[in-house]
Amino acid sequence: MVDPEVKARLMSYRQSIDNIDAALVHMLAERFRCTKEVGLLKAKYELPPADPAREEYQIERLRRLAKEANLDPDFAEKFLNFVITEVIRHHEAIAAEHGGKETA
Repeated sequence: MVDPEVKARLMSYRQSIDNIDAALVHMLAERFRCTKEVGLLKAKYELPPADPAREEYQIERLRRLAKEANLDPDFAEKFLNFVITEVIRHHEAIAAEHGGKETA
């Protein structure tokens, strides 16, 4: 049988984790809302879907932030690379659909 105090602490930590996960989902949704608008601008002005200089800057910035937050910088970079890959995929799809056309 699990000690009730241990069980209560575990439930408290899990509730915090659930809250953080919900916040992450909402933050990612907002990030992708913004990157969609970037994709529409890039399509409208026929800019490339990827911006390697921006991506390099963001990776360096995120690695620095991760170190400051005591988070593994390699993990932070892998996470950002995953997000960047998805954003570029979205930008390519937007360009294919709206390329060179006026968008609202």
